[in-house]
Amino acid sequence: WRAASPGMGLIGNKHFYAHTGGMNVDHEVKLLIEEIKRLGAANASGQIVVKFGVLFKDDKCANLFEALLGTLRAAKRKKVITYDGELLLQGVHDNVDVILLKNQI
Repeated sequence: WRAASPGMGLIGNKHFYAHTGGMNVDHEVKLLIEEIKRLGAANASGQIVVKFGVLFKDDKCANLFEALLGTLRAAKRKKVITYDGELLLQGVHDNVDVILLKNQI
């Protein structure tokens, strides 16, 4: 194994550390699940939904996630959450629903 760059984990390591200050991606996704539960509400299908703007503007989330957008993308790739589009931008996408698909990774 070799280090990808400073602040990153080993390439190929199951517990890969992203460029978010060395935080474990799986750990960040677990934290995101808890924050979506805290800030969201159940929709008609029983899924927990929160607006992107609510997540982005929340003080706790701002302090918890160095790279919220990266954590959202990682969670979407893991099929933990879903939202319309590939990229969410503050202001433009504040009303986009972030839907929790799984309660755990």
